[in-house]
Amino acid sequence: MQVSSWAAAASNGTLNIAVQPEPPGLMIGLVQNGPTQLISGNIYEGLLRYDEKLEPIPNLATSWTVSPDSTVYTFTLKKGVLWHDGKPFTANDVVFSVDKFLRKTHARLRASLQYVSSIKALDDHTVEFRLPKPFGPFMNLFEVGTMPMIPRHIYDGTDYANNPANNTPIGTGPYQFTKWQRGSFIQLQRFAQYHEPGLASVENVYFHVIPDAASRSAAFESGKIDVLPGGTVEYFDIARLKALPNVEVSTKGWEFFGPYSFLWLNNRNALLKDVKMRQAIMHALDREQMRNIAWQGFGKVATGPFGSTVRYHTDAVTLYPHDLAQAKKLLADAGYKGETLRLLPLPYGETWQRYAEIVRQNLTQAGIKVELVATDVAGWNQKVANWDYDLAFTYLYQYGDAALGISRNFTTRSIEKGSAWNNVEGYSNPKVDALFDQGALEADPAKRAQIYAEVQKIITADVPIAWLLELQFPTLYRRKLNNVINSAIGLNDSLARITIA
Repeated sequence: MQVSSWAAAASNGTLNIAVQPEPPGLMIGLVQNGPTQLISGNIYEGLLRYDEKLEPIPNLATSWTVSPDSTVYTFTLKKGVLWHDGKPFTANDVVFSVDKFLRKTHARLRASLQYVSSIKALDDHTVEFRLPKPFGPFMNLFEVGTMPMIPRHIYDGTDYANNPANNTPIGTGPYQFTKWQRGSFIQLQRFAQYHEPGLASVENVYFHVIPDAASRSAAFESGKIDVLPGGTVEYFDIARLKALPNVEVSTKGWEFFGPYSFLWLNNRNALLKDVKMRQAIMHALDREQMRNIAWQGFGKVATGPFGSTVRYHTDAVTLYPHDLAQAKKLLADAGYKGETLRLLPLPYGETWQRYAEIVRQNLTQAGIKVELVATDVAGWNQKVANWDYDLAFTYLYQYGDAALGISRNFTTRSIEKGSAWNNVEGYSNPKVDALFDQGALEADPAKRAQIYAEVQKIITADVPIAWLLELQFPTLYRRKLNNVINSAIGLNDSLARITIA
């Protein structure tokens, strides 16, 4: 296929999807960024899928049991599952994937695996996970982006990062890798021997690499693209594209991730060490304005460090309404004398630039001097990871549970220079550390709720970061496509269940 010709329209069994940016790789056990998960979540599979309420759905595992003390989880695997090269999928692949491959390569999962003492294949289709103590969010670990199944027969005993198979990924999923024309497209083809014969009715899926947002919008408008995943077009274009004939918009498919936007506040900074200064910033921010202007009404104003889709979220915390008078009073109490704070936008397009300009305007109105520091993605990553900032935009996934996606931003042990995804602000509170540890190991939901309610009260009083918005990433698609979003991770594992009218 030539890029200029594009793939045939979806009506004859081909689906065209935009992807931005182009993924650095497709081996999901090694690369976990968004574009990789979008594509490779349909090549590889996890033991479970999740519905929009984050309840587990059988996938490679058909059933499971949990011991009364919540320390032994036994999964029964589906029989007759094949890897794309025709080899059988067995319990030994599960043990290898989790206990060897992913323990080494997947930092986020590795943090959770510290709560797992052993993983054993009881027979070819039964796997046992033993925990030394209960781990509250354990059943949230089994989606494809967190715990993808890796073919043991291809990777065991090899240099994982340099295995040639990384260039031609092999999974058990409904679609198999066919071709990657760098800078143009990635082609997947339905796996004829997929373990659910009635699924994957679309023959070919093309992910088109179109670096310019305006060009992605134009490709959708012209009919060359069938699906624009969340985040692939600027928000100011959504209303126009939504008004096109036979176009649907959905904000579903992000329930598991809970994308959450906030400002890192560098607690090491001489000014920002003072909690009154941080509280002043919170009161200066007009987050309703940010949502309505930069995000065109999509999203929800955050009330604290836990997004509303996260288990045990509570609004019974210190709230920070937009209040310039209160912000100015707190600045005076903090002894602020007009020093300049460097604000690092997230270089992800025009929407994020507008977002940063609103924050600068808000802080300036309160009397805080702000300098925007422009970077590219690599530069942003480097500055944030090395703590070279005062205020910095980010957004992170919260994964439905504080132990999986939130504690990493606030615990003392998560302060690690060189990473942009942990406790970048440098906040340290022994009480918060202890509560997060207790919450992770508490099996009783009612007790977990009490623990996390206390955590939220402390953090909202301390304001180590400035929480902004719970983001919504609308997916636009042709009305002739049915069941486009059918799990809590959306398109990342939904392609098999899409049909064309």
